[in-house]
Amino acid sequence: MGVKRVVSLLPSAAEIISLIVGNNPSVQLVGRSHEDDYPPSVTSLPILTASKTKFTTSADVDVQVSNLLAEGNSLYTLDIALLKSLRPDIVITQDLCDVCSIDLVTVQRIAKQIDPEPIIVTLNPLSIEDVISSISDVGKALEMIEESSRVISMLRSRINHARDLVNQSIASGRKRSKVAFFEWTSPIYLGGHWTPQLIRWSNGIQVLADCKDGDTAEMGAPPSVRVPPEDIIREKPEILIVCPCGLNLDATRKEYEETLLPSNWWPPLAKYASKIALVDGNQMFNRSGPRLVDALEWLVGYINDIPEVIPKNFPWENLKS
Repeated sequence: MGVKRVVSLLPSAAEIISLIVGNNPSVQLVGRSHEDDYPPSVTSLPILTASKTKFTTSADVDVQVSNLLAEGNSLYTLDIALLKSLRPDIVITQDLCDVCSIDLVTVQRIAKQIDPEPIIVTLNPLSIEDVISSISDVGKALEMIEESSRVISMLRSRINHARDLVNQSIASGRKRSKVAFFEWTSPIYLGGHWTPQLIRWSNGIQVLADCKDGDTAEMGAPPSVRVPPEDIIREKPEILIVCPCGLNLDATRKEYEETLLPSNWWPPLAKYASKIALVDGNQMFNRSGPRLVDALEWLVGYINDIPEVIPKNFPWENLKS
């Protein structure tokens, strides 16, 4: 049995593969998407995709995306010649979000042109449980089930510990906090998929865009939803989390300073809130991978004032507390 050659076309897959494989030489990650940057060891690999949009401001990107989708175009390009030259045995991609990475249909079409045709593993998590299942799916594809089970056990242990802390916080009398999680700032999109579930598990509730199953919070939510600012103001959220999709902390801070602060709706919203935070969404919340557990721990610590549970070096900035 030769070395399995694997290509990641979405950044959460590189993280999952790296955790499962470790230093095992039987699996080799040979190519990545342009957004694959964690762990740092993957950044030396060939890049197979590129975005057709360029970030300027959140409002301008929204126009770019809308125009491309209206024309029936993909938001990404795929280097077909490079993909073929890498001769992958397995390609890991997604079919969850048209604006997140290269679309599945394109990947399937190109894969049929490769001899031998690679196995395509599609990850479409909507909830934390789905993320755990996707780790299992990758482990099966890599024929490393035992290794993936160890990763899952480690993540579940951390999730259970974080949720136990929340239960203790609730038992001590802390009430559930109303949260507005800004996944985009102009226009406003509130967090979707696994984000409302993470907030629920952390003793919060996202205003206007909650989980599908409410208090049990065992399921995810629909995609992020566009919301008028006046609707959010009406809800009077106590906690505001600015965490735009795909932006690092520096870019998020710039969006906060240049888009939110000058708006006529942010000041009254911020005045009512007791807590305001900026977070690196690109690394911590937007990817359906293992570091969503870090995101859960941060939320638990932030919402319930338990700073010791927040992971060391978690990329965030506290603006009001």
